[in-house]
Amino acid sequence: MDLTNVLYISYDGMTDPLGQSQVLPYLSGLSKEGFKFHLISFEKEEKYKIHREHIQAICDRDKIVWHPLKYTKKPPLLSTLYDVIRMKQLAKKLHQQNAFKIVHCRSYISALVGMGMKQRYNTKFLFDMRGFWADERVDGNIWDMKSPIFKQVYSFFKKKEILFFSNADYVISLTYNGKEEIESWSEFQNNPPKIEVIPCCVDLDLFDPAKIQPEKKEELRQQLGMDKADFILGYVGSIGTWYMLSEMLDYFKVLNKTNPTAKFLFVTGENPETILSKAEEKGILSSSILVTSCRHAAVPLYISLFNLSVFFIRPTYSKKASSPTKQGEIMAMGIPLVCNAGVGDTDLVVKKYDSGSVLVNLTEENYLKQCEIPTLFSKEKTMEGAREFYALKTGVGRYLKVYNLLSK
Repeated sequence: MDLTNVLYISYDGMTDPLGQSQVLPYLSGLSKEGFKFHLISFEKEEKYKIHREHIQAICDRDKIVWHPLKYTKKPPLLSTLYDVIRMKQLAKKLHQQNAFKIVHCRSYISALVGMGMKQRYNTKFLFDMRGFWADERVDGNIWDMKSPIFKQVYSFFKKKEILFFSNADYVISLTYNGKEEIESWSEFQNNPPKIEVIPCCVDLDLFDPAKIQPEKKEELRQQLGMDKADFILGYVGSIGTWYMLSEMLDYFKVLNKTNPTAKFLFVTGENPETILSKAEEKGILSSSILVTSCRHAAVPLYISLFNLSVFFIRPTYSKKASSPTKQGEIMAMGIPLVCNAGVGDTDLVVKKYDSGSVLVNLTEENYLKQCEIPTLFSKEKTMEGAREFYALKTGVGRYLKVYNLLSK
């Protein structure tokens, strides 16, 4: 088999949960199709120590050559500039050794290097945008637009964004909503970029309720201090900038009033104190809140404990292009979900596959109406939605179509 050499550049770490769920599974699938990957990623020290061997074993198994670099956090902006210089130097060195046909860039920081390589070496530039990154920084209050420096940085990346779309041989958008937004821009009225929509996919072999052993589930239930009669509202993933913890706790408070056996289980790497202190402020008993963490491979077992799942995400402009990883995982496990409107294709998918409730307004009155398993919920249809919309196999197939076009 003739191998096509591909350089994949990610400013996210492979030892981060997203690297394990949203990068490596695709590369593993594509490597079986005749693509030889070199992978540059930026790793956070603590996570790297814990997960390095696990990630290296995956890469060795799938013949992915991993080049981890240390992520630099401080000082702001300058640390990122330093990382971009190192990214560029390593990419250049690896290209001289491997003559890459395609440079696949995850998000905007990596695209700075990928676009430069296209211009210098005539490599194919695949811009895997992952979201409107500069707008996410502003919407998430990470960049303060009152600061002249951040205002300038924002302006720089918005100009680069147009160049990324214009120069990319192909663009990957997580959502149809994001694709439509890009195509509506005046710059692309006559010459829209080639865009393939690939949402955050889920490994259906891993997230398969049929593989959950009842004894393991019972063991975990006891370990977490749950009774069989408890109604479990579940949340999985980070809390971070976008997720509306306060509103999710308000929702639980209403649920708890109508169902005193309700408990709120958070499966997250966040500091439990962040969640428990916010719950205490709202007068929620700490005995009703459970916070735990686990490795990615164990997430399906934890989700299997949920009776109902919730996630509320701030519906800002940048979230048009957002695809929550957790949605495919929850749907694959056949769990109903409650979410808010205005985030990527989330509400479209929930409504199409009868997968739960979409709240337009986050009010106590609406929480009260939607704090039980929705009557329209269909477990079979929800799992069918996960297969049709979020299956990893489908995602790999869509990437393969783009890769085949670019490797001609």
